[in-house]
Amino acid sequence: MTIIDDRVLNFDGIHNFRDYGGYAARAGRLARGRLWRSGQHAGATPADLARVRDLGLATVIDLRGDSERAAFPCLRHDDFAGDVLFHPGETASLHGQAAHAEQADRIRSADDARAQMVRLYQGMAFRDVLIGTWRMYGAALAQRDGASLLHCLAGKDRTGVGAALIHHVLGVHHDDIMDDYLLTNSAGNVEARIAAQAGNLADMGLSEAAMRVVLGVEPVFLDTAFAAIRERHGSIAGYAETVLGIGAPQIAAMEQRLID
Repeated sequence: MTIIDDRVLNFDGIHNFRDYGGYAARAGRLARGRLWRSGQHAGATPADLARVRDLGLATVIDLRGDSERAAFPCLRHDDFAGDVLFHPGETASLHGQAAHAEQADRIRSADDARAQMVRLYQGMAFRDVLIGTWRMYGAALAQRDGASLLHCLAGKDRTGVGAALIHHVLGVHHDDIMDDYLLTNSAGNVEARIAAQAGNLADMGLSEAAMRVVLGVEPVFLDTAFAAIRERHGSIAGYAETVLGIGAPQIAAMEQRLID
């Protein structure tokens, strides 16, 4: 079933594409149409590519690793004029797979899947290459005009934490941060998104129930990531400043570009 939400764009071959602006923040309301997030674009149709071009994206931040980009090269319209930024290296431990597929061959039940996702989120914020790309994203939001798109393979884990971190530093309420994160579970044609990735996971032995946990998101996942950050750095703000280079000057610059 396709769920319609006014911040979600429905494409034929791109999943989980949505605007994560529009929320109340510390300095005002985040503008719509400037903060986009999605999954990869390797299966985009020509019509999809034209619609992405028409969004006028100035910057695309690709959180995938080198092997993922080689296995699933994102398609772009011939007239696409945005800059694509990424940190070289691998952001997932299994080459050519999304973060949520790590150690999937050890998962059999939904409980196994949930435990694995929690372990994934405990360490996600401390992966060097992922940190490097999130740093690029923070700098781009502070320094570059125009709309941006943040994406990984499925647009839910690496992208979900990245978007949540930006929301947090801009002062979006935690309830709104969580609501936006959980929108993955209803954004667009969820069944098509699951079907697009289910084959590989089924080959690893995952049951349908386990696959739905791995291919979705739950509050405990994001809460786990934030708790791990606070345990190491004292606060999300402290992590953002010391690890991602997003301190008060960068936040002020973001607000000038992103607040209506």
